[in-house]
Amino acid sequence: MNMNYYNELTRSEILYCLMCQDAPCDKVCPHALPGKTLQSIWLSNSRAAAAALPDDNPCKDCDAPCEKVCVRPGKVSIKRSLTKLCEEIKPSLEISQPSDEGLLRTEICGVPLENPFLLSSSVVASTYEMCARAFEAGWAGAAFKTICSFDIHEASPRFSAIKGAGGDITGFKNIEQLSNHSVAENMEIFRRLKAKYPAKVIIASIMGKDAEEWGELAKLCEENGADVIELNLSCPNMSEEGYGSDIGHVPALVEEYTRIAKENCHLPVLAKLTPNVESVIPQTEAAIRGGADGVAAINTIKSITGVNIHTYVAAPSVAGKSASGGYSGNAVKPVALRFVTEIAQDIKYKNLHISAMGGIETWRDALEFILLGAGSVQVTTSVMQYGYRIIDDLKSGLNYYMAEKGFRSLDDVRGLALETVSDTTNELERDTVLFPRFNHDKCIGCGRCYISCMDGGHQAIVFGKDRRPKLDGSKCVGCHLCILVCHEDAIRPAKKRVRKH
Repeated sequence: MNMNYYNELTRSEILYCLMCQDAPCDKVCPHALPGKTLQSIWLSNSRAAAAALPDDNPCKDCDAPCEKVCVRPGKVSIKRSLTKLCEEIKPSLEISQPSDEGLLRTEICGVPLENPFLLSSSVVASTYEMCARAFEAGWAGAAFKTICSFDIHEASPRFSAIKGAGGDITGFKNIEQLSNHSVAENMEIFRRLKAKYPAKVIIASIMGKDAEEWGELAKLCEENGADVIELNLSCPNMSEEGYGSDIGHVPALVEEYTRIAKENCHLPVLAKLTPNVESVIPQTEAAIRGGADGVAAINTIKSITGVNIHTYVAAPSVAGKSASGGYSGNAVKPVALRFVTEIAQDIKYKNLHISAMGGIETWRDALEFILLGAGSVQVTTSVMQYGYRIIDDLKSGLNYYMAEKGFRSLDDVRGLALETVSDTTNELERDTVLFPRFNHDKCIGCGRCYISCMDGGHQAIVFGKDRRPKLDGSKCVGCHLCILVCHEDAIRPAKKRVRKH
């Protein structure tokens, strides 16, 4: 990899940017650059953003009125960030911005997709107006909020979250259930969407009360314009026993309901799996036996995000009571990646379509799922936090990466990382050490690496009066804790491994 690939701006450089609606910074900039560009930096897309900027730095002789009108005046270094993109990152780029998005074209179980990005079944895809705005923004399709004949009465409040130091949501909990529109109302939405957006893919998420209703809903959705059926076998928030994730724990039911759905429609069928199990393979096998064309993984993880230490009620508090609920957001990505990998590594499922979800916030997140075998990706929590507009950076970031690497299609990328992952650590090489390497030009002398190594590592860093960390190679085991805790990206792995003594 070209080491210039590490030359990027990160969220830490614009930590206080709120990615405002109708951003005031854009209104005073003659080039209307700041808002969209800062969003790209936040969404790990600084390289594509730099490629789209003019060759000459438009901020060079500007007195930065954008920073004066910022809703957090003086806290967001807009001029510095755009200048770095223009003068440092853009010159390091090896290719220009691709002229089209043809590299992103793919399919879901044979149904064409203009790109791999879909809205997942949730509140973000629950009305005609919302889906229409998402389609106009550039999303390839949507898994509509689960259609059912249940009498849905939602709780209030029904969300809680865990936030990072900058105030952004890292983990999100919901106790929300299924669509509160009638089946007839949802079918009308399907017809309207298909008439207006025939090239967009409508995934009908369904949940029946009994075997017969699973089949009826699948047939009805096909008749009204759906392109794919997704069986919600995994919602963790159902108030009645025997539904949602209760089904997903019973392979026999997964198989039965999948078979009935397939028998009653001619569309591809995805089984949406629960992560609240030790392994998803039994459920995957059951879905395949039932005729599933693919799987969607993962649904949300049962969770409790916290407890109010004064009222003693867990969040969210609903009239003094709470419940475990579905956890999502970037915090669940490691779990989702593990389950997707488990399915994709099984040779029996080599050609199985995996529509992946769970913590996808940026194009890099999406790419990681594709590298581990996903064929399409679904997003909710990031949209709830930042809006449908993130599709611009999801597409441009992935498209730029594909062009830069020379990939011709997503098929060239899918599964490339699978051979590097083992189910256990037994196969890992253990005879050498990869030392950390300090960049003293970037080091600010905070000593965090020293503290972590002393109290959580192997006492391999010396920190003297000059406030420059130095490595004691006789003690270092190459764990890389120091690299992870460095806020300034001033520590990197060395280029060569050293054999253990």
